[in-house]
This record gives sequence, C-alpha cells and structure tokens, in this order.
Amino acid sequence: MSVLIVIPARYASTRYPGKPLVALTGASGKKQTLIERSWRAACAVSGVDRVVVATDDTRIRDAAEAFGAEVVMTSENCANGTERCAEAHAALGGDYDIVVNLQGDAPLTPHWFVEGLVQGLIDMPKAEIATPVLRCDGATLNSLLADRKAGRVGGTTAVFGADSQALYFSKEVIPYTGKPYSETDETPVFHHVGVYAYRPDALSQYPNWAVGPLEQLEGLEQLRFLENGRSVLCVEVEAKGREFWELNNPEDVPKLEAMMAKMGLE
Repeated sequence: MSVLIVIPARYASTRYPGKPLVALTGASGKKQTLIERSWRAACAVSGVDRVVVATDDTRIRDAAEAFGAEVVMTSENCANGTERCAEAHAALGGDYDIVVNLQGDAPLTPHWFVEGLVQGLIDMPKAEIATPVLRCDGATLNSLLADRKAGRVGGTTAVFGADSQALYFSKEVIPYTGKPYSETDETPVFHHVGVYAYRPDALSQYPNWAVGPLEQLEGLEQLRFLENGRSVLCVEVEAKGREFWELNNPEDVPKLEAMMAKMGLE
C-alpha cells in the first residue's frame, strides 16, 4: 500500500503562537525547530512513500524548505490538522492508500508507533482510522493529573472497547481512578498519542461534516469521526524505553528537552 505522511503545521496556535518554529535543544546541545524534529521523526518511519509538511504560513514554509522538506501550501480555513491533511492529500492527487497525520507538535513520536498504525489498517480492512494509545505508568498519569490540577492540558486520554474501537477521547484524565500510583506502577489510563492513519474515503469526507458538540467542547478533532459514526481503531503501542510528550504549552519545552537529554536524542 502507498503511504503518505503529512505533517500539518500552523503558526497561529491559540495556546502557543509560533510553536512550529520554537527551537528545542537535544542531548548534544544541538538546537532544531519543532517542525524540523517532527519532519525527521517522519522520515525515520519505514515503508513510507512520501513525507510533506502542510502549512498556510510562509514562515513555516521557508523554514521547512531550508532543512530539505517538501511543503504543500494549504488554506488558512483549515480548522485542524485532519482538515489540513485532507486538503494536502487532495492537492497531491488523492491517490495514496493510507494517509498518516503526524502532528507537528510530537517530535518524540517513535517510528514504530506510525508503523503500527499502518499495519493496523492493513490487518483490519474494515478499519477507517487508526490512532496509537500508550498505557500510562504512574509517573505519566501523575504528570497528567498535575497538569489538570494546575489548569493545563498535559495530554489526551482514550478509552476503548474489547474490540479496540474507540469509545471516547478527552482532555480530562479518563477513566477516573482514585487510587494512588507509584511512578513505575501500571495504570488503567491510556495516553492518546496524536497521530492518525486514515483511509482516503474517511479523510476526504471529514471536512464536509459539521463540528459536533463533543468536538467543540473538547477541542479534539478525532471526535468528529465518532460523532459521525465512523470507527476509530486504537492501536496499543509500546514505549520500549522511550518517553513521549507533546508540546502543547511553553512549559512543555524544558520537559521535552529533559526527555531528549535522558534518552540521548540529538
């Protein structure tokens, strides 16, 4: 199957304007922008035919082209990354079998997360969308709870059924558990990793659907699929010793840099 990775990136982020061009310092002291680190993460995925950055901002375009990325310019009207991926895929001819949305704020996404999604769609021909979930250890869960207590969104959690089909995604920490966990404990909470693999039909239909009440309340684009009766396959992935976090707030920069230092990532 032909696979396209699209990295949607916009400058006018509500929570963190200019986020794609923020420089992150790696373990060796080398600085690279968030968008470059995300692009390099995409290029490390095996079995991919093409990687593009999709943006509506010339500053991001110029920065991406400077480090060698292919860029597709998209409309300012794209409400989220999925809409931007749909527009980019259409602009490229719309003939890829699987389109991956590797969001530009997740530079620590391991290649096997994306490879697992693609394999999930291959193994389940009826699946329309696939997204990875990572079981939280106590340290990750406690960090999510601390962020919510401080009024920040530290990440998204997911709940799914026995068939691995998503039931709900939330910026709150779900399911509720009042039990305290030590840092190394296994917990029943799954961190949703903001990566998606779509079949072209589901992706092309997405921009035609109105924003539903759940998507509006949570601010989570994947809920539009659920609100329109489309199934979302949750693929459980393993960290394999890697730490993962998304850059959502300025406070996440030192957290990401500390993770890269710990893991020896340049």
